[in-house]
Amino acid sequence: MADDEIWDVTDIHGTPTGALHRRGDGPVPVGSFHVVASVCLVSTTGRVLLSRRAEGKDYPLAWEFPAGSALRGETSRAGARRELEEETGIAVAPDDLVLVGRVVEERALFDLWSAPVDGEPEPAPDPEEVLDAEWVGLDEVYRRWKAGVFATPWNARFDQLWDVLSERVASSGG
Repeated sequence: MADDEIWDVTDIHGTPTGALHRRGDGPVPVGSFHVVASVCLVSTTGRVLLSRRAEGKDYPLAWEFPAGSALRGETSRAGARRELEEETGIAVAPDDLVLVGRVVEERALFDLWSAPVDGEPEPAPDPEEVLDAEWVGLDEVYRRWKAGVFATPWNARFDQLWDVLSERVASSGG
């Protein structure tokens, strides 16, 4: 989460414009976007991995799927893999990631990916990023979302992607 993180600035289709943006310099320019990627890891048990944001981050102590901004030169898929591994210590193969969908936000293109995993690997959270991580059923994700304990941006994301995500989890898990 360093302020020296550099992002590609993209158009609404996710095509890099050639401009770069440094995290910490405020939002990308109006009409421009940067890519944010997230992974819903789906166990063969049918449960998914949630992470709880560290206290020092925006939306402290809120739940989410591991997520973060794609870095300069990085695809959404590569960014999703990197963020998952950095935040939870769990690695997946690039080809295991399947796009659930994209949400166009005010200045970000949010991509939610799903990936299958055997069993429920023990997460090793990065304490600067993640306070805790736990495997839960999708019904518990829904309950937490509706209880307002997810990071605020997830409300609109789930509004748009919940049905597709539910189908993906049902077809991937145990």
